[in-house]
Amino acid sequence: MNQYYINQKKRRESNGPTAAVIRYNEQQGGTPTVVAQGSGQVAQKIINIAKKNHVHLQEDPTLLSNLLDIDLGDSIPPQLYAAIAEILVLLEEVDKRY
Repeated sequence: MNQYYINQKKRRESNGPTAAVIRYNEQQGGTPTVVAQGSGQVAQKIINIAKKNHVHLQEDPTLLSNLLDIDLGDSIPPQLYAAIAEILVLLEEVDKRY
């Protein structure tokens, strides 16, 4: 059995950026859902659109890796609720300040 050790930083440099987008609507009472994801040019386009529309971005490689494993339109699994909740609280605080 061959074992491979992947340097994540070098992988990102060679493959380009990766991105995932989640949507959460508190009024609808649902769970956060993955609505877009991609790598390379697709990810760069997602990032550019987010910046253009003043959408806050969160960089968390571990969370991103987990989000990329989720199919589009699927809800975030309960194991990720704590991480997503922290991000939502952070974004709410940022919105209040600006």
